[in-house]
Order: sequence, then C-alpha cells, then structure tokens
Amino acid sequence: MDIIPLPFQVKPSPGEFRLTAETVILTDLPNRWNADYLQSLLAAPTGLPLPVRLSDQSGTNFIRLHLDSGLESLGPEGYRLTVSPQSVTLAAPAAAGVFYAIQSLRQLLPVEVEERLPVSGVDWHIGCLEITDRPRFAWRGFMLDEGRHFQGRETVLQTLDLMALQKLNVFHWHLTEDQGWRIEIRKYPRLTQVGSHRLGTRKGFTNGKHDGVPHGGFYTQAEIREIVAYAAERHITIVPEIEMPGHAVAALAAYPELSCTGGPFQVATHFGIFPDIFCAGKEAVFSFLEDVLDEVLELFPSPYIHIGGDEAPKKRWKDCPDCQRRIREVGLKDAHALQVYFTNRIAAYLDSKGRHAIGWNEILEEGLARGAVVQFWARGRKKLVKAIRSDARPTVMSYCFYTYLDYAYKLIPLRRIYRYEPVPNGLNAQAAASILGVESPLWTEWVPTRARLDYQAYPRLTALAETGWTPKDRKDLRDFHRRLPEFLSRLDRLGVHHATLEEAEPLRILK
Repeated sequence: MDIIPLPFQVKPSPGEFRLTAETVILTDLPNRWNADYLQSLLAAPTGLPLPVRLSDQSGTNFIRLHLDSGLESLGPEGYRLTVSPQSVTLAAPAAAGVFYAIQSLRQLLPVEVEERLPVSGVDWHIGCLEITDRPRFAWRGFMLDEGRHFQGRETVLQTLDLMALQKLNVFHWHLTEDQGWRIEIRKYPRLTQVGSHRLGTRKGFTNGKHDGVPHGGFYTQAEIREIVAYAAERHITIVPEIEMPGHAVAALAAYPELSCTGGPFQVATHFGIFPDIFCAGKEAVFSFLEDVLDEVLELFPSPYIHIGGDEAPKKRWKDCPDCQRRIREVGLKDAHALQVYFTNRIAAYLDSKGRHAIGWNEILEEGLARGAVVQFWARGRKKLVKAIRSDARPTVMSYCFYTYLDYAYKLIPLRRIYRYEPVPNGLNAQAAASILGVESPLWTEWVPTRARLDYQAYPRLTALAETGWTPKDRKDLRDFHRRLPEFLSRLDRLGVHHATLEEAEPLRILK
C-alpha cells in the first residue's frame, strides 16, 4: 500500500476487488461532480463503462460514494475507504472527504490509471482493506510566484490537478511583483497594459544587462474565474497575493503618482529589493488599493487575501513629506510603525468585507491587528512564538530553509523538507492550535518554464504534502522513500518533469 500522503490508519484484510464491465458507480451526494470525476478518471484507462447511478439502485460489483454523518469526528476533510471483494465504499461527512478518498483509491490502483487512453493487459484490482483518514493541518499549501515568470493557464490547471492528487488544499497565487503585474483590474487598465510586460530579464540579481527578450502576460478576469472554479471543484482554495507596500515597481510603472517620488519607473528587469514602494502618506494610494481589492474579492471567494508586506525598505518613506506628515498626524513612532498602520488599514478594509488579511512575517510588529494572519518565512522566530503564545496569532509555517522549492536540492534535499516540523518547540496544545498549517513557496526568478517548475517542485512538494496531512508520529523517511518510486511513476505518466530520487537526495547514497 503505497499511498502518499500516508493515511492515518490502514487495516488490510484478505481478498481483492476487481473492476469489471459490470462495475457501477453509486452516489448519494447532492452534487454528481465527485462521481463524474471518478468515472472519467477510471473509464479512460480501463475502457470500462462504469455508469453512474443513484445509490438506492442495486449492484453486485460497485463503487459507492456516500455521505455519512456518523464520520463527523474525522472532520470535513476526513474519510473512510473500505474495499471488499464485492464493493468499494468511499464514505465521508462532507464532499471534500469523498474527494480525498477518491485520490487514495486512485493510488491503490495500478499506475496505468493515470493514462488517458485505454491500456491493455492491466489487472484492475485493489486489495481489500479499510482506511480511516484525516489531515493533520487545515492549511496544506503550495505557492506559485508568477510575478517573476508568467506560466499561464495550462500550467496552473495542471498544478491544481497535481495538488489534488496529493491532498493539498491551498493554492497561494503570487500575482504581483516588481517584475510583472499578472491580474486584470478593470478600473486600472494600465496595470496590465504597462505593468505586465518587461523589456527583458537579467541573469544576475543586480548586475549586467538584461537579455533583451521581452517577457509578459497576465490573467484576464474570465480566466481567473475559470481557474477558481476548477480549483473549487477539487476542494482547493486559491489565496491571491497582491503585494503591498513593497515589491510594487510594476504597479508604479503604470501609475507613478502612487509612489513617494512620482517616478518615472519601468517594470523591473532584474531581481532583488527595490526602494520605491507605495506611498503610505497619500490617500490616493489607499483608494487605489481598496479599488484593486474590491475586484480581487469579486474573483476570489477565499476567506484570506495575501497582502505581502515583506521586504519594504523605508528609505522613501523617511524622505517623503507625505509619509512624514502621516506619521505626525497619526502619532506614530517612525517609518516602521507606519507599515503597521498601512497593514492595519488594509486589514480593516478586508475585515469590513468579511475577509482576513495574511502577510509575510515582516508585518508582525507591535500593534498589528489581532485578526491578521502571519506567514512565517525567515527571521523573527522568537517574536513569532511570543505572538502565538500571547495573542494566539494565526500562522502559516513556510520557513525558507525547510520549505522553499526554488532553492537547490543541495541546500534543501528531499529529506530536509520531509523532516520539517511546522509546530515550533515549546508550544502547548492550545498555542499549537494557532498553527493553521504548512506551505511550500516556489519563487520563480530562475524558473522560466514549466519543465523547470516541475523539477524544482517534485518530489519535494510531495514530501511537504505528507508533512501537512500525516500525523507526526506516523511519518517515516525510509518508508516515504520506499513509497516514492511508484508515485514518481504516476508523475511520469502525467507528464511531470520531476527530479529523480537520486537528484532529490544529492548527499545521500540510496540503496
């Protein structure tokens, strides 16, 4: 039994279930989507009809999708998968659990199930067992940065499908950066007319000329609605990130009056930290950002909206008369306190719309709004633990030296990300409940293609998926290595250009 992520509990039993021409799919779910999804998943490679019927109809060889309120103790994403010689039952208290049961069933079948055309000579059987399963964390995420390199619709849809296979449920979509603005905002068309294209890309962080190859692209609102709906069917929440106040050069190139200096600016061709950020002293900036967020909120039903907040130099604010006037009028200590004011104002606006702000851990300063969520990536760990203990600060863990997928495998090999423990030492059970979950970001400065994205992400994202789902005391690196080759074979059939296990563990001799 080689399921990834490893289930909470597995009880094997004698016998096996076989898919045959008589097999039917029965469902009592109010929405047929899960049943139709399973039918399409299995019918293509097996060549079997597998008709979908209501569960009150009879059958002697069937797969049943069943909502069972008696399993509520497993939570909204938990499930029970029971395989007997006559039937397979996928039971859960909610549709999300049924969907995750389908992903486990998928991995119990031969790897040829991933093919989209009929495969001959395959024995389509499943060994009898009972799986009782639930996730460890509610937030199991992957972040894709498209500000640095635009990947496009097909890559995002494939990403969502792969996330679903691994029971990941949060797609953090980094859509704005110094190097590109990737989301259509109808009230401000220059954000995409100007901000979505750069003249080229430098190979180094700050030195040298760019390559002279224009790079650009953005998502229309129609495309975003399609992608959000596609994710929702797979029980994935898309959390959009609109960077503020820093990493905003692409926006300032389009609307330079939103800066402290008035520009002019051009969309950045190199990578790093830029001094020009949104001006915190101008009311027009907050009007602009609220307008942008209004359109973002219409597109994304996520309860969380990411507002970045990282790497925002204060040089321009210190020299800006508007920012200094704001500091005096509000009674702030300095420019660092001004960023807390900025963050709290945006967080309050989102709260008024029934949403919550989330930002990188640079937003965690004295006076930060209580409801703002922190995503920890580096530095300030003691400050974070203090905030969790004293304020029950909701937190997503993404410590860069354990979770970042853009780093080389020599720096973050597979075993390092697998062994990452998201809950800091010293937290009691009540404080630990503030840890919403875990996420692996993929920043794309050096990831221009889908093939490179695949290589950087897999199989490390698979290890992160097990960290997010499987109980801590059930995890075992050796067993994960044993299960991984079959999972990589599935990725091969899905067209994923992953690293090999030897590449993913460069400092370890694999036997």
